[in-house]
Formats: sequence, C-alpha cells, structure tokens
Amino acid sequence: MFNPWLVLGLAVFTEIVWALSLKYVQLHPSPWVMAGSIALSFVNMALLSFAMRDIPAGTAYAIWTGLGAIGVTIGGMIWFGDPLGAARVFFLLLIVGGVVGLKVVT
Repeated sequence: MFNPWLVLGLAVFTEIVWALSLKYVQLHPSPWVMAGSIALSFVNMALLSFAMRDIPAGTAYAIWTGLGAIGVTIGGMIWFGDPLGAARVFFLLLIVGGVVGLKVVT
C-alpha cells in the first residue's frame, strides 16, 4: 500500500511548513492564515500517526522532530532572516547524523 517512510517524509514536510506558518501568522495575521496553520497541524499529526503504524514510535518521532528542526532552521534563515553560524551548522549536522543512524538501525 503506502510506504511508511514516504508518509513520514510527508509528515516532516508538513511539520516544517506548519512551524514556519506560525512565524508567518505573527507577521501577517489574518483568519485565513491562522486557519491554514491549524489545518496543517491536523494533517501533520495524521501523517505522523499513520507512519507510526509501521515504524517504531520512537524512531518515527525522533526523525520527524529532527528533520523538522533542520527544515525550520533552514527555512527561517531563508525566509525570515534568521542567523547562520558555524555552531548552528555543526549542531544541525549532528541531528542529521542521528536521523541517518536511526534509519540505518530500524
């Protein structure tokens, strides 16, 4: 049927878009923007839950939060002018290493 890793990837994508939408709501508040953010949170949770049917919960959650954090950090730098520094890049790479390690051992 559906590949649970693909579903988890979609959950990560919606997590990133949702989290960035929270910042966007602060900058451009409107009922439609807020409704979109709320809708993304429901889609996000549904996809994560669906992926957890076949992927261990701890692994799915760690990958979801880790890649989500990386995506939000990069998105924040691109769209909101968040700072970039060597320490931030180093710690993002540590998260990538953890995500890859979890995928390898699962």
